[in-house]
Parts: sequence; structure tokens; C-alpha cells
Amino acid sequence: MSLLTVIYALLFYAATALLAGGLAYKIWVYARTPQPLKIPTTPAPTTRLGVAVRMVKEVTVFESLFKSNKWIWLFGWVFHLCLLVELLWHLRYFTEPVWFFVPLLHWFIVFTGFGMLAGLAGLWARRFLVDRVRYISGPSDHLMLALLVGIAASGLTMKYLVHTDVVALKAFFLGLLYFSWQPLPADPVLLAHLALVSILMMVFPVSKLLHAPGVFFSPTRNQVDNPRERRWTAGWSAEIDNSKIGRPG
Repeated sequence: MSLLTVIYALLFYAATALLAGGLAYKIWVYARTPQPLKIPTTPAPTTRLGVAVRMVKEVTVFESLFKSNKWIWLFGWVFHLCLLVELLWHLRYFTEPVWFFVPLLHWFIVFTGFGMLAGLAGLWARRFLVDRVRYISGPSDHLMLALLVGIAASGLTMKYLVHTDVVALKAFFLGLLYFSWQPLPADPVLLAHLALVSILMMVFPVSKLLHAPGVFFSPTRNQVDNPRERRWTAGWSAEIDNSKIGRPG
């Protein structure tokens, strides 16, 4: 077995562990963080069912972003939709037999790679062309966009310019799943693509990309607008010893 295969196998094991462990820890922190104020963005639903419907619309069609800025919504939604289709399409490298719905995505894959690049280009241009956004943009913002652009560009390069052995690639990833390592094709573009993906997996739990799970814990989105019907108390405030309230110092 080549040294290259060993290096990339260990790299993906480490990246997967960091991604899974980091996400689990962050979600645990989010779940334990108190929400001391009742701050749903109005107009807000007044029932739990309404909150669920609102969250579905928020994570599927980016409702609040659509109401805020149509251009940012367009670039952001196109990128996220194309990214979702690409992730589902890549399941064919990790499953055997391939899940039934994956072949149905074949008609969309022709456009999704270019859609990702177009969406990222619009979002990245915003950080240079809009003064207030350029002012608050830090190196990490540009790094995440550059990383995603590199992944999309290298994927398109392999698809249209420099083809790789996808059969051997699938054997490599299935071998990682079943701890039976198989040789990894040594194509430079493929190696760059996999390296960028592994870097993204490792930095994801400590980056701003955590808005993916974080949106479900946002009090402006997940709270019911019922402060007039029910008094809101956070967990820590409910534990205050009421006998001490009003006692002279």
C-alpha cells in the first residue's frame, strides 16, 4: 500500500473525528446555553406548531434573508441548494448499492457545480463591494469562501478537464468505512480536492459555518411569541431563592 493512501486515509479519519466530535460538542454547548430574554423576531408565531413551520421555512427557503435582501438571498440560496445536491450526489462514493434517489440527481449535477461557484462569487463580491460588509469582514470570512471556491473549482476540473478513476475512488472510501484500505488514485487535482475537503471538515466546528446547526438554537427564531400569556424565566433565574428577594442587605 502506498504512503499516499496511508496519509489520506489517516487524514480523513482525523477530519471525520474532528467534525463529528466538534459538532457534537458545539450542539451540546448551544443546548445548555440559557435564553434569558424573550426575543423572537416579530411578527412571530404564537404556537409551537407555528415555530416549527417558521423554522422549516427558514432552513429551506431562507425566509428572513429573502425579506431582508433579495440579491444576497439569491446568491446564498443558490449556493446552499447546489451544495446540498452535490453532497447527496457524493453519497454514491460511500454506499453500495447506491441509494435509490441518488441516480435521480443526475439531471441536476450538470448545473450544481457552476451554481455553487456563481453563488460563492456573488457572496464573496459582496464582501468587497458593500462598504459596511467589507468593514466587518475578517480574514476568516475570506478564508472560508476561498476554501469553498477551491473545492467547487477542483471538482469541476475533475469533471470536465482532468478525469479521475471514480471506481478506484469509491473503492478507497468504501475501504475506509469497512477498515479495508484500498489504493487511492494519485491524480494531483483529486488530491487537492480531497485535501481541501478534509481541511473544511476540520475547521467547520470552529468556524462561522456553524450557522448550519446554530440556526435551530437561535432564540429569535425558536421562541414562541407569548410573553403576555406566560411569564418567561430562564433555567438559572428560576433557581433563585425567592426568600432572599427583598431581604435587607
